[in-house]
Amino acid sequence: MKHFHQLLLLALIGAVLTSCNMFKKQQPEFQLEDLQGLWKETTHADLQHYVRFTQEASEETGYLYGREWDEAEDVFEQDLLDFLEKYGIHGNGWFKYKFEKDGNLTEIHLMDNGGAEIPKIYVVTVLTDTELAYYEKDHKSIKFTFEKVVALK
Repeated sequence: MKHFHQLLLLALIGAVLTSCNMFKKQQPEFQLEDLQGLWKETTHADLQHYVRFTQEASEETGYLYGREWDEAEDVFEQDLLDFLEKYGIHGNGWFKYKFEKDGNLTEIHLMDNGGAEIPKIYVVTVLTDTELAYYEKDHKSIKFTFEKVVALK
């Protein structure tokens, strides 16, 4: 009888541990290929803010280049490309990014005045072939939503 109670207790502990794992929320996995391309921000209807995640490798291992611009401020993607061609450096509007399958998106924004680099970490909550949503890791209330305009270019 003593062995029966020990076995019953062991089975009960095993069942509890198994059920805890069953209800654990699984972190979705995202693919880099879904992120890459041209996105238009839809957080506010009047925005003309665009972000392009490219396949262009950065000089920093593991990072790729991206760029962002706001056409409402008369800044276009070609302006960023012209700056790079003219000066040979990535400046305002350019960033390096690293994307993890668990949804962590690290962006390091590049500044042409003094070569400053400003890191930002985002947590991706939605990533499909047409929709992207994320928030700032340190400021969860700062959220962004995008719709895909063009896949890779």
